[in-house]
Amino acid sequence: MPWPSRKRDKGAVADKKEPDAKIAKTEEDTSDKEEEEKSAKPPAGSSKSGWKNWKKTKESEAGGEESKITYCHWLLKSEPESRLEKGVDVKFSIDDLKAQPNQTTCWDGVRNYQARNFLRSMKLGQQAFFYHSNCKEPGIVAIVKIVKEAYPDHTQFDQKDPHYDSTSRKENPKWSMVDVQFVRMTKRFIPLSEIKTHHQAHKADGGPLKDMMLFTRQRLSIQPLTQEEFDFVLSLEEEKPH
Repeated sequence: MPWPSRKRDKGAVADKKEPDAKIAKTEEDTSDKEEEEKSAKPPAGSSKSGWKNWKKTKESEAGGEESKITYCHWLLKSEPESRLEKGVDVKFSIDDLKAQPNQTTCWDGVRNYQARNFLRSMKLGQQAFFYHSNCKEPGIVAIVKIVKEAYPDHTQFDQKDPHYDSTSRKENPKWSMVDVQFVRMTKRFIPLSEIKTHHQAHKADGGPLKDMMLFTRQRLSIQPLTQEEFDFVLSLEEEKPH
């Protein structure tokens, strides 16, 4: 039985807390215009000093060597609040994942070519942030891992599914999905607003979140993360909320 879809790409709206984020240009969303991201100064706080302390620690651990820029982690957006799409509720929260057999589910319903390609790049065992999106307070709630690499998404062939694609053929499927498994909750909820504060500071001082796709390709429901981006965001769970 197919799980509720995690798809938010085609025609998706920006997170309610992020009206000024850029819109991703994809093969499906060619009519969307990319908006200029507002470069407001970050609020007063410890973002810059926090980044410098984190950088000093990481350089000490790595002998001062710069890590290579490669995508090896992911951010997966899912909607924790009910929303009907063609009569089907696409809600799927972290609690819904935890309630699945073996706390595992297929990540189906992605209908955006760039997001699909990211799905196809995922490797067994890689970790991802589970991100609550399109809700009152978006943000990261948990860590999951890839337990099955890309294979055809069954919902593209199901005429009763809201993400049925009549142009896709079983001999050459257009859309893919992966299986993910719950690993653990983050030690605290990491809100989008807090991540954005660091992103804005890092754009000025060259920190690891300066090019984070959460702000440069905000509408994509599947987003890659570098090791530095993943490590820095994960380090925030040890800090008190700002």
